[in-house]
Amino acid sequence: MSGKKVTQTVWADATAIAQAAAILDQGGLVAVPTETVYGLAARADSAEAVAAIYAAKGRPDFNPLIVHVRDADHARQFSQWSDAADLVARHNWPGPLTIVLPLREGAPLARAVTAGLDTVALRCPAHPVMQQLLATVGFPLAAPSANVSGYISPTTAGHVSATLDGRIDMVLDGGPARSGVESTILALRTHGAWEELRPGPIDVDALHRHIYGVGLSDRADTETSSGTIEAPGQMASHYAPGKPVRLGATEVAPDEFYIGFHDLGGDCNLSRSGELGTAAARLYDCLHEAAASEKPRIAVAPIPENGIGRAINDRLRRAAA
Repeated sequence: MSGKKVTQTVWADATAIAQAAAILDQGGLVAVPTETVYGLAARADSAEAVAAIYAAKGRPDFNPLIVHVRDADHARQFSQWSDAADLVARHNWPGPLTIVLPLREGAPLARAVTAGLDTVALRCPAHPVMQQLLATVGFPLAAPSANVSGYISPTTAGHVSATLDGRIDMVLDGGPARSGVESTILALRTHGAWEELRPGPIDVDALHRHIYGVGLSDRADTETSSGTIEAPGQMASHYAPGKPVRLGATEVAPDEFYIGFHDLGGDCNLSRSGELGTAAARLYDCLHEAAASEKPRIAVAPIPENGIGRAINDRLRRAAA
């Protein structure tokens, strides 16, 4: 990057949102709260602004970005929208679901947003700050997680500043993120198949069952990932705290920071009641605390592999990779 920026952190009131909109209009970078994690927003129709995201994060240019839109009508401008997309969006937008669709020919997006792929990842966020910002700017926003690439995702404004201070223009502080893990990513293929590219707060199997009366796992045309990176969060190593991470630990060594769950106490406990939604919301807080600890290694208690536990375990496996 050329030169250090002065990064201002401002509580996300109407004045600050208007100021953020002006920064984005000029091609700047603003960290914004969403209901999942904080995102690093830039206008998705500007090659220079998108390049600034990749530079600030140190993000590999083969890793595509999610495009945040106001609603389904806005999403139609950038994708080959389908009846299936309409059904899925009707049930889950605004919310923590990203839909991957074929890219619309001539879509007004910087090519780097899709990393040169013929698909585009779209999300309509539920957080009121992000909604107001999208309504104010009028253009779509590319917004990956607001952290240095590969590091623990940010769920507070302080987490953003820890790695991006001096690299971006503004942090809009909207308080702690509610969900705590990134959106579910669902690819809708042109021949009708569904493919979950990243687990998250939305249960794709339950969603398919709700819409069509049959679970996704019961369909013969369900697809599994080919290994191609088509959406964020698919890299083998991600969300890393910079220390060795041991999973499924029921006992802890003296030099390990222990992230506990339920009655396995720990230095930081994801949820003493064993509630997985709370565990998801606290996951990155505990990983940030573990990264800052003097202990050189991290151990994590077993997490049930059901519901949003699938998303928690996905993030933990990538953190440990």
